[in-house]
Amino acid sequence: MKRFALGFAMAATLSFPAFAGEQYIDATGFAVSGYDVVAYRGLPQNPVGTPQPEGVAGRADITADYNGATFAFATAANRDTFLSDPAKYAPQYDGHCAYGVSKGGKVPGNPNLWRIVDDKLYLNITRNVVGFWEEDIPGNITLAEGNWPGIEPGEASENPIPNFVSSAPAE
Repeated sequence: MKRFALGFAMAATLSFPAFAGEQYIDATGFAVSGYDVVAYRGLPQNPVGTPQPEGVAGRADITADYNGATFAFATAANRDTFLSDPAKYAPQYDGHCAYGVSKGGKVPGNPNLWRIVDDKLYLNITRNVVGFWEEDIPGNITLAEGNWPGIEPGEASENPIPNFVSSAPAE
């Protein structure tokens, strides 16, 4: 009976996204600093060790709400795609730095330091951190997945993303 209960608990944990609070929102007032989370799927993904292309800025007049935040999109079609499965397109760890979560903390994710792994969007905070993240992406994801449920809502750093200037959606 204990095996069944443990197996059920594991299956339930793996089938539902873990939330440690609402989506990270910076001074722009938008999730992912106003970048279109669906548009990342259409950008070329560069090999590990090379920078990714910059994200695509969304528009303030094309938005959708999810996980306590407003997401902006470059096109209405991207917004509609997002609304069909928001959990698929929203960044992992509520938009916090994936490497930071792997180390047990919550710091902002930079929308121009991204990678899609197993059809999930991950953000990191600085180029240096991307280097650490890319040394062992699968291992860092495993660590982050283990840490994420134990990170309390509201524990996010209030520090801005270093060296990041948002091209936030225009009003």
